[in-house]
Amino acid sequence: MTAPVTPLRVAIGGDHAGYSLKQVVAEQLAESAMAQLVGGVIDCGTNSTERCDYPDFAIAVSREILAGNADRGIVVCGSGVGVSVAANKIPGIRAAICHDTYSAHQGVEHDDMNVLCIGGRIIGSELAMEIVRSFLAARYTPGERHQRRLDKVLEIERLGSDALGL
Repeated sequence: MTAPVTPLRVAIGGDHAGYSLKQVVAEQLAESAMAQLVGGVIDCGTNSTERCDYPDFAIAVSREILAGNADRGIVVCGSGVGVSVAANKIPGIRAAICHDTYSAHQGVEHDDMNVLCIGGRIIGSELAMEIVRSFLAARYTPGERHQRRLDKVLEIERLGSDALGL
């Protein structure tokens, strides 16, 4: 794995269940030690542990990516499942739950994943930061088989339910 040539702009958000971990990750991303990987952090909320809805933050982070304000996104909820489901409904977003470093970099390298989903009730801050570093340092490797598969995913996205051929 090699670090990107230019630091990435990262949008981060999470619901009440992911708030604590989101705060830790956002703060560490903004530290100078991360400057080689991160050129800026956009905090999309939430800003407290008051109950709120995870889809709102999947949308907020995705909006920043699709508007060109962020290169990658990180969303955090209790398990990582809800934000992953919600983010993957948005055209142009390829999100996955990663609770290990291999999935975090492989998802970018093979599948051009642009949103990392993590569970604030599942992993601790140290592991989360290892996973985040792995995700941010990875680059898509558009070899023939990876591109062929990504093209099929993009076609499913384009066709929606028509891809089922029913």
